[in-house]
Amino acid sequence: RGPPSAVAECDRVVTLALYPGSFDPFHNGHLEVVERAALIFDEVVIAALRNPQKSHALFDLDARRAMIDESISHVENVRVISMSTLVVDVAAEIGASVIIRGLRVVSDFENELQMAQMNRELSGIETVFIPTSSSHSFIASRLLREVATYGGDVSPFVPKPVAKIIEEKLGPGGGTEEGA
Repeated sequence: RGPPSAVAECDRVVTLALYPGSFDPFHNGHLEVVERAALIFDEVVIAALRNPQKSHALFDLDARRAMIDESISHVENVRVISMSTLVVDVAAEIGASVIIRGLRVVSDFENELQMAQMNRELSGIETVFIPTSSSHSFIASRLLREVATYGGDVSPFVPKPVAKIIEEKLGPGGGTEEGA
C-alpha cells in the first residue's frame, strides 16, 4: 500500500494485482481465482506466459490469450497480457501491487511459497494466495491436456470458450489415432 504518507494523501489506494501462469489451457479453477481476485482488487491483470519448463504446450500464447479474454469478458476489471520474461519484471512494468497465486491443494503451497519468497527477494513484491473451492481442487492444466489429447471430454472443467477452442483444435475424438 505504500508508505503511510502516500495513504494519507489519497482517499484510497488503487491496487493492481498480477495473476501470472501458463494457463494451457485456462480452466474453471483459474476462472474462480480471477473472479475472486476481481472482488478484492481494483484491477487484475492476467499474464499468460511461455514457461520454458513446460515443453509441450497445447496452445501458443496468442491462442491462450484469446481463450482467456473470451472466458473473462464478464469481469469488467480484468485484462489479459502475454509475457516471456520474469514475473517480477512484468509486475514492475505494469505497476502491480501484488502477485496472485491460486492454490488447489496443500502440496501446491510448498512450490508457491518458494516462488513468492524469491519474488519478494528480487523485487519486494508480495504474493497473495487464493485457494480454489474443493469443486476445482483436482483440476490441473496438465491433466486436462492429457485427457483432451486422448479424446476425453474436458468441457465440465473449462469455460465454454475454452471447450470450443479445444474441440476445434483436437476434434471431438481428441488428438491421437486412438481417439480418432
